[in-house]
Amino acid sequence: MQTLKNQLKQNLALIFFGTLLSANTPVMAKTDFEAQEKYLRARVNSSQQNTDHSAHANPIDKSLDFHGVFYGYFPCNDCNGVKTTLSLKQNNNYLLVTQPARESSREFYEKGKYSWNDENRTVVLTPRNESPIKQYRIEDEGTLIQLNSGGGKMVGDEERYTLRRSDTVKSREVHIH
Repeated sequence: MQTLKNQLKQNLALIFFGTLLSANTPVMAKTDFEAQEKYLRARVNSSQQNTDHSAHANPIDKSLDFHGVFYGYFPCNDCNGVKTTLSLKQNNNYLLVTQPARESSREFYEKGKYSWNDENRTVVLTPRNESPIKQYRIEDEGTLIQLNSGGGKMVGDEERYTLRRSDTVKSREVHIH
């Protein structure tokens, strides 16, 4: 008898919840239909207007076009070179990873903010920690050339201080993070 009562309670609960769900379905369908209607009206309105969207084609902040990962191999006084990866991210954040070419050398990470100076054609890296500010001259969309602390050219061959964006370089050694 007790088992029969429990089974009856379970069946009643299922019927109750089933009724609630089926009663809610037309409301959800109506809401969905209203959303589709609203979307179609907005679409018709936008296609009827002759809005000039040319301002959207060229963003005001040119640094938004300059995101990417840049690779290079810089000279080093006490090693064979420094493998360098610079990632310019959204919201003007950057990640700079360097690894001296020595036996079992580790990678060094530096994070911070970068700013874009269109007039001087430079990118300035401002680290979060006490590291010095770094500057790079923008040669073109795919090439950055490191500058000294005063903003001038590095001593020596300029090509040795060059970072190239990943989509412009066919073969490269990549830092694995």
